[in-house]
Amino acid sequence: MKKYFLKLSIGLIMAHFTANVFGQSFFKWEKLPSIPDSVGFAGSFAGISNGALLVAGGSNFPDGGKPWTGASKVYSDRIFVLDKPDGKWKEAGKLPRPLGYGVSVSWNGNLICLGGSNSQGSYADVFIIKYINGQIQFDKLPPMPGTLVNASGTLIGDVIYIAGGIKGPDSKTTENIFWSFDLSSNPATNKWKTLPAWPGPSRMLSVAGTQEGNFYLFSGVELIDGKRKYLSDAYCYSAIKGWKKIAPLPEPVAAAPSPATSSGQMHLLVFGGDDGILAPKMAELKDKHPGFSVKIWDYNVVTDTWSALGKIPSFPKGNGHTNLWSPVTTAAVAWKGSTVFPGGEVRPATRTSNVLMVSPAQPPGAFQLLDWTIVGIYFLLVIGISVVVSRNMKNTTSEFFLGGKKIPWWAAGLSIFGSKLSALTFIAIPAKAYATDWVYLLSNLMIVVVAPVIIYFYLPHFRKLKITSVYEYLAIRFNAKARFLGSLNFVIFQISRLGIVIYLPALVLSTVTGVDIWLCIIGTSIITTAYSISGGIEAVIWTEVMQVGVLLGGAILTLGFIAHSIDGGFGQIVKEALNHDKLRVAILGWRRLEPVLWVVFIGGFLTQLVTYSSDQVVVQRYLTTATEKEAKRSIYTNAVLVIPASLIFFSVGTALWVYYRHNPSMLNPHGRTDDVFPWFISHQLPAGLSGLVIAGLFAATMSTIGSSMNSIATVITTDFYKPFKPNSTDKECFAFARWVTLVLGLLGCMIAIYLVTRQDSSIFDQYLKIIGLFGGCLAGMFVAGIFFPKINGNGILMGFAVSAISLYLIQMANVVNFFLYPVIAILICVPAGYFFSILFPARASKTPMIE
Repeated sequence: MKKYFLKLSIGLIMAHFTANVFGQSFFKWEKLPSIPDSVGFAGSFAGISNGALLVAGGSNFPDGGKPWTGASKVYSDRIFVLDKPDGKWKEAGKLPRPLGYGVSVSWNGNLICLGGSNSQGSYADVFIIKYINGQIQFDKLPPMPGTLVNASGTLIGDVIYIAGGIKGPDSKTTENIFWSFDLSSNPATNKWKTLPAWPGPSRMLSVAGTQEGNFYLFSGVELIDGKRKYLSDAYCYSAIKGWKKIAPLPEPVAAAPSPATSSGQMHLLVFGGDDGILAPKMAELKDKHPGFSVKIWDYNVVTDTWSALGKIPSFPKGNGHTNLWSPVTTAAVAWKGSTVFPGGEVRPATRTSNVLMVSPAQPPGAFQLLDWTIVGIYFLLVIGISVVVSRNMKNTTSEFFLGGKKIPWWAAGLSIFGSKLSALTFIAIPAKAYATDWVYLLSNLMIVVVAPVIIYFYLPHFRKLKITSVYEYLAIRFNAKARFLGSLNFVIFQISRLGIVIYLPALVLSTVTGVDIWLCIIGTSIITTAYSISGGIEAVIWTEVMQVGVLLGGAILTLGFIAHSIDGGFGQIVKEALNHDKLRVAILGWRRLEPVLWVVFIGGFLTQLVTYSSDQVVVQRYLTTATEKEAKRSIYTNAVLVIPASLIFFSVGTALWVYYRHNPSMLNPHGRTDDVFPWFISHQLPAGLSGLVIAGLFAATMSTIGSSMNSIATVITTDFYKPFKPNSTDKECFAFARWVTLVLGLLGCMIAIYLVTRQDSSIFDQYLKIIGLFGGCLAGMFVAGIFFPKINGNGILMGFAVSAISLYLIQMANVVNFFLYPVIAILICVPAGYFFSILFPARASKTPMIE
């Protein structure tokens, strides 16, 4: 009975949120100025040149249509230009000949026209239309391998892809061709390539599309002895993996505006189309009945599902009637952040001069009073811990940086875990598992292998030397220049990271509550900076202990909620995930550009080594315990906690994938991959639970921000301020550290605001790249210091420089997966350091090894 009521409650909650999502529009529609022609055109070329919208060619029937009366189709050569959405159309020139029903793509600020036909025949011509200073200019490109009409195509990078079509207007059969043309280098002399065709019927009037570098082909019409067969099948082409069949459309969308609109990072939108069920007598279609489908279809490339997102609206005429419907046989043009549909057919043989524009709209979240209350309680706990700690703290650098070395081992271990369990973990890892699989899990778990290495080789050095900043070791082992370089490298890396971990939760809070993202960034920065200044590392550690519980609790409850909202629960999630290879933990092979097993294993090991051997944020916590034995326990505590935490967050991502396969219409069609968990929190979790999860997100964020600011302040004070001002008192250093923390809060806030303007495909990938680029070379210095006593200060500085330059060039060339960045950095830094140590001898090392 209990189970029944639980399912009923969840069902009611889901019904409530489904209604909310369906009741909100994802689109804003506008009617732009009409093309200056009384009838309008179908089959026009359309695109962008120098920021202006161009519409060229096409066809219509005299006096508005009625082909059944014997009227012949008339082709146009006119070129119309609209400089801005609220401007006026002007006729700017003419095509080389009347032409229509070809393929249009916009590239390098100009419109490319491919193929097409007119009353004289069909063509294989390819030419560029340039609109410069109010004038039209033309450039020729190599013609296609054959004539082509009613094909579909799109541009991916600098490569044009063309699929299907017919050889001419009188053709009785459709074509099963797939061509490509590379525009990247000297396109005037390049040649067309014939690629393998999709594994399905030939077709014309299909819809092309592109998302994440792949080509998509939807629907269309197959001609069999001149008779039309409407298709609803769909295919995806990858330059590496070739073609695969994907989920078919719920109904045909032949001749819908093409290409499909690429929305966010995982959606393709198809607006309207011909479903093949038109009234048999065109003359009987009345003004109030649209001729073609007005549905908006959304394809999710991650979940391989289709969903309906509403309908294309009608716009009123002066007499109260409507006459603007879903157009077909027209291009879909991306212009000024929106999609434009210029002209086309609104009923069989009925053209329109209307121009529609659709822009993405974002429905607000459903954050309620109970959610705000829970988040408020969390902030009160944070403030309370800060107040208690600050009252007992002595105003010394030892207290501010090391907590007086009185932190229990279990608290230090939880703090290490909390400082690494950031908003990147909370948002980006579920997003990665949602979009791909569990291949990255091994990288996280490599801390279990790295922990003994840290404990037996690195920790004795750090404890024996009684250092505050880990980079003091570099000065003792090598020289002051090495220490300065290591410290500077750490500060740059951490400040870069600081902006990311402030930005991510602010994005979530803005999505969930509707509060401006700038205010979210500023608010998070102020609160975290305040308790970091007032309580130092001890306040940071004890808030992290509390925050770990909140964060993991929110994730576990979310996972449970998803499981209970799906028929079959966890068993169904596992079953579907296994059937679609979403639980894959390793990719076998030897490819260096992909995250195959050996790349993730080696790269993951050294990435963790970078973090736990040379990152002040982590090492500083080793030093807050009373003894080396307790420091060892803290490291093992963190390593043990990483295993269940990683499993939880990867499971959340996989569960979200299954959930949105069952409920595709409930996902934001404009969202990025990294938005998937925030969107779920905002729109699917019930009141109260949503607040708890957001509190968990703040816990992850604030623990990371506080840790970073305190550690950066420690390094700047210890490695820069003290050496350059050796006579400063401890009280002066303490005051300076607090001021540095304040400045860091302001700087992190500004970086986060800058990141609002960026659109990276995966923040988790970007973060791992930053670790490899900044941390790999630094870790190489510590590896050289610990294991290679013959490497001296001169050698390690040169080794670091050679490693950094090499790694930068390798990244620019994109010849290896980013997981291998720390591997390459260490493998170059150490041998280069050894070589230059021989070439440039220096004083002997003071502490090459612990005896």
